[in-house]
Amino acid sequence: MGKTRVRVRYAETDQMRVVYHANYLVWFEIGRVELMRQLGLEYSEMEAEGCGIAVVEGRVRYKLPARYDDELVIETRLAKVRGPIIQFAYRIMREPNQVLLCEGETVHIVVGLDMKRRHMPKKYADLLAAAASDTLA
Repeated sequence: MGKTRVRVRYAETDQMRVVYHANYLVWFEIGRVELMRQLGLEYSEMEAEGCGIAVVEGRVRYKLPARYDDELVIETRLAKVRGPIIQFAYRIMREPNQVLLCEGETVHIVVGLDMKRRHMPKKYADLLAAAASDTLA
């Protein structure tokens, strides 16, 4: 599991200083990219080899609002790898007391430069499979 810290910027909030709901998906991406980096996967290298992971589904369950200047922790976990399908799970908590603000998942499909489904190169597939909670071929 990866942990990434962010601080809520004023531009991410509405007039009441509450975070706009779509920003949680942006924070999921931050957590996902950092987790992949921690696993030894540089997304830019994957792209240079003609491989990407496109989002095909996203779910967010909001529990409590984040507000301007809150320090947040994004917990990201690689939940499933099934062939070219990858699922990440997320939890976002407010520091310092670890209050759960939201949780969710994103589902991705491995694609080539033509945006058609393809198999992930073995070196990346092996790294993801080793890190996943649930892996099926």
